[in-house]
Amino acid sequence: MECCMMKKSKSMTMNPVMVELLTLLQLESLEVNLFRGQSRNIVGKNVFGGQVLAQCLMAAGSTVEKDRLAHSLHGYFLRAGDTTAPIIYEVDRLRDGKSFVNRQVTAIQHGQPIFVCSASFAAHEEGLDHQAVMPNVEGPEGLPNEFELRQQLASLLPEKIRSSFVQERPIEIRPINPVNPFAPTKQEPHRYHWMKAQDKLPDDPLLHQCALAFASDFALMGTAMLPHAVTFMQSNLQAASLDHSIWFHRPLRMDEWLLYEMDSPNANGGRGLNFGRIYSQDGRLVASTAQEGLMRLREVPEKY
Repeated sequence: MECCMMKKSKSMTMNPVMVELLTLLQLESLEVNLFRGQSRNIVGKNVFGGQVLAQCLMAAGSTVEKDRLAHSLHGYFLRAGDTTAPIIYEVDRLRDGKSFVNRQVTAIQHGQPIFVCSASFAAHEEGLDHQAVMPNVEGPEGLPNEFELRQQLASLLPEKIRSSFVQERPIEIRPINPVNPFAPTKQEPHRYHWMKAQDKLPDDPLLHQCALAFASDFALMGTAMLPHAVTFMQSNLQAASLDHSIWFHRPLRMDEWLLYEMDSPNANGGRGLNFGRIYSQDGRLVASTAQEGLMRLREVPEKY
């Protein structure tokens, strides 16, 4: 079996959830421009959007020279993914230019596209440089992580779904002013969390970009829910990611602390729009994100 972009990592001392993420990013090369990735149950019954983002970027990057890194990715979620089946990634080499390389990737499952994205790659070059100033917020040291916070709330859940709620993830997230998903209060649509991989990653810039793509889908869509005191734990909420964009600005390491600043300027028509900025701990803006999500409240039949 041939895997693209990554050699198998030394996993003897690595956190099992981190090994699982690296395994997800080891796509099998089936044919020229055709790859197969595995699926995992990460956040629920459907394939986690961040997994598809990361695997699509890995597939596209596997067809590009190593001196070209992604500077942008724009994708649409078309169907829910099946966590029990592999995903086929078909890469279309749209253009190989002197400055920019463009790829389109279609993720296919059970014969139907579940996600389609365009990615653009470029070599590093010097140029005009400015960025937004990093927010002055509390650092990650001493903050409880999301896994610890979820464990404190686990007793409020039925036993059949408790294990999935508290399962450890490959990305450690430390929220600033975390929200209780069972007792939300209305607040401004603006929040922050620190995040990083659970273990040190290989020195592969594309791998770090893929890990960031994976992590960028955590919490972003929920930002638009904050003013409405709505959370994913509500039975009357229908929620799904509709699209996702990432712009990579500067070199990054996903195994070092990154600050994710998220805000939502608008919610209307059953959709919420969210923007994100991701900073290194020394203040460099390394990436920006945007996502619109479905957040539709449904009527729940009364119980008699």
